[in-house]
Amino acid sequence: MSKYIVVTGGTKGIGRALILKFAENGFNIITCSRKEADLSVLKEEVESRHKVEVFVMQADLSLKDDVKEFADFVLKTTSKVDVLVNNTGVFIPGSIINEPEGNLEMMMNTNLFSAYHLTRALLPVIIPHKSGHIFSMSSIAGITAYASGGSYSITKYAMQGFTKCLREELKEEGVKVTAVLPGATFTASWEGVDLPHERFMKAEDVAESVWSAFSLSDRTVVEEIVLRPQLGDI
Repeated sequence: MSKYIVVTGGTKGIGRALILKFAENGFNIITCSRKEADLSVLKEEVESRHKVEVFVMQADLSLKDDVKEFADFVLKTTSKVDVLVNNTGVFIPGSIINEPEGNLEMMMNTNLFSAYHLTRALLPVIIPHKSGHIFSMSSIAGITAYASGGSYSITKYAMQGFTKCLREELKEEGVKVTAVLPGATFTASWEGVDLPHERFMKAEDVAESVWSAFSLSDRTVVEEIVLRPQLGDI
């Protein structure tokens, strides 16, 4: 039977690395992004390299209506979701005392509410199968507060709460739930920073960690994956 992974925000960075890793292992892909052109490039690349299908939809998951439309797209594509990765996120540095008005609302919509609403919409095609794995892409900022974290850190702490609650609710259903907390990973969020690439983690290493957690037997779950650059946080 065909296997499906849903990855939000799949065209760049960790999302893209996850898609390539799971496609390499025979998973069909369902993903979304704000930019349709990027989705087309990803679809062509993955389908040409692996014998899988890639289903893409342009969507801005900071908007609840777009989350609903993407959920409907997933449900029309498959009756079983084997893996869900809530990866969509946005990072805008700033301090609570002086960050722009609206930062918190925008990042809560993108980083937390999108995961909350999409997960609720897709659970009906996960729970009945008594299997499946949900990954929440959080951040070191969700367990370590820092002065310039501001609203971003708030949203990631909230993501941790969401994931812990979900884990408790689904453990008896046979569905695994894992929080992934990467430190500084070389993605578009860090473009323009005057630091060598070697100072950052590789997105592919995060994807390998997710795959390893997914690959365990149904008797074991990794509840949290904490990853940091070898030289420490940036």
